[in-house]
Amino acid sequence: MSASYRDALRAALLYLLLSVIWLQASDYLLNSLFDHSVERMRWQLINGYVWMVLSAGLIFIARARRLRSRIGAKSRERSEDRERLQQAAAVFDCTREGVLVTDRNGLIVHVNRAFMEITGYQGEEVLGQRPNLFKSGRHSADFYQAMFATLDRLGEWSGEIWNRRKSGEIYPQWQTIRIIFDELGRRSHYVAVFSDISAIKHSEHELMHLAHHDPLTDLPNRLLFTDRVEQALASAQMHKRGCALLMVDLDHFKMINDSLGHTIGDQLLKAVAQRLQAMFGPGIALARLGGDEFAVLAESCPQLVQAAALAQRIIDGLKEPFPIDGQSLFINASIGISLFPSDALNAEQLLRNADSALFKAKSAGRDGYALYTEELTAHARQRVELAFELRRALEDQQLRVHYQPVHDFQTSRLVGVEALVRWEHPQRGLVSPAEFIPVAERTGLIADIDAWVMRQACQQMCQWRQAGVELSFVAVNVSSRLFARRELYQQVSQVLRETGLDPACLELEVTESAVMDDPEVALEQMHRLRELGVCLAIDDFGTGYSSLLRLKRLPVQKLKIDQGFVAGLPCDEDDSAIVRVIIALAQSMGMQVQAEGIEQVEQAAFLLEHGCHLGQGYWFGRPMPVGKLDWAHAPLIR
Repeated sequence: MSASYRDALRAALLYLLLSVIWLQASDYLLNSLFDHSVERMRWQLINGYVWMVLSAGLIFIARARRLRSRIGAKSRERSEDRERLQQAAAVFDCTREGVLVTDRNGLIVHVNRAFMEITGYQGEEVLGQRPNLFKSGRHSADFYQAMFATLDRLGEWSGEIWNRRKSGEIYPQWQTIRIIFDELGRRSHYVAVFSDISAIKHSEHELMHLAHHDPLTDLPNRLLFTDRVEQALASAQMHKRGCALLMVDLDHFKMINDSLGHTIGDQLLKAVAQRLQAMFGPGIALARLGGDEFAVLAESCPQLVQAAALAQRIIDGLKEPFPIDGQSLFINASIGISLFPSDALNAEQLLRNADSALFKAKSAGRDGYALYTEELTAHARQRVELAFELRRALEDQQLRVHYQPVHDFQTSRLVGVEALVRWEHPQRGLVSPAEFIPVAERTGLIADIDAWVMRQACQQMCQWRQAGVELSFVAVNVSSRLFARRELYQQVSQVLRETGLDPACLELEVTESAVMDDPEVALEQMHRLRELGVCLAIDDFGTGYSSLLRLKRLPVQKLKIDQGFVAGLPCDEDDSAIVRVIIALAQSMGMQVQAEGIEQVEQAAFLLEHGCHLGQGYWFGRPMPVGKLDWAHAPLIR
């Protein structure tokens, strides 16, 4: 029997019991008060008793029916609730959004099938864990603090968040988190619903790429290139460096389209784009502005000669034939150059000036370049021509080695020489090193020149020693380009082996800036050179930014004081103080110290007085060819 029926029966029996008690009490009173009518009243009471019993039964039946109706309604309600729960569970499990439920303490208590498909985790792997299991590491602590602050204030948070799958892949989600409260208004659960938006992000990226790139060559278009130019100019202005913009236009490209068709023309444009991309390294941006017009941005171009050299390299590079559809096509290019900040101060003006320079290049006969100003164009061409002639000079043996003596102040003896390159031009005569050395450095020829000078100097030193000339060393400059080459060790080793020179007689001079560009590589390079037995010197010391901590680790035997400090001796107090410090530093580290650019006896006397014993300069002798070198003793220092 159900609890509801038991309650109804209990009520009916209670009603019947009260009725019996009432009848008994009534019978007792009637017997006492009304003896003359006992029989008649007794029968009435019996009838009343029967009526009471019948009423109790009817009450039981009525209440039982009402309870049965209520039980039926509740049963139907429970059935409907079960059906709704089954539907909710089906939706929960079949939805494409991932669902994660945690308790009030933040522990995961339930996940759906989509969660497992998106994250790669199975339910049993995450139940009892915290959601920070999926953190990508891409968001800062401030991001999560702001998210939970919004959740506490509003009870809900929605936004984009990056999480991590089980595989380790980081992916974007759009996630909504809600707080669930119980009937007392207390937090009971947290529910997070999320969707994987990787495909949307990928589509956005593709659309963004299409909006900013040329569909034929996949190069940046004018919109993206203009933005990059603006960013490059802002950076250049901040760091006080120059930029160059080159506008490249293919000469007579319309003839290709007209004679061979646009399909061949498009293939040629793609081939040109690929060849241009292969020419450039980091720091140079390339774009197709439309038609047969390309643009090149050199983000670090302090000298116009560099821009001119880049333009000539592009022109020469495009002269090689393009194999297209079984035939070789030839194309030339005209280039206009505009410089920042000398020609323009913003991207729009830089592009406009480059376009004007391009028009000048085409008007001048095409297949060439022009700068925005005619004066710069002529100067740049002169520098490029000089670079071309210098390359030929190296091949045609127009270079010469002159030697400047190095004297010991104490003994007034010539103890060594420094080998210096000179260029004997067939028409111009002796070209000043100040004119061609910067060109050699910018074009990269300086490394080949240094290697050539080293070989010539080692051969000459061997001849001197065989002739009985007492020299302790021959010094050779090593440029930063040559010093940065890994093969320098093999190069020096080969020269020493082939010439037979004692390694102790060769002194390699490296500038302070070359050493400090990459100290760790410099340290390794110097130790390897020291293994050969050659001597090492830091040239132009004091003009760079040396770290004394790194300097003491370098296997260097000599510091050379730059002539810029020697020029002010002995009157300039600042120069005097710097020279004294360099001498004291070298002595404290067990190094020799040598001064350059000595032109007066007072300078030599000051250096000798403060402990510098080696020097070179016009006061001792100018750089001279081998046949004119003066072996006489240096003048005495008084």
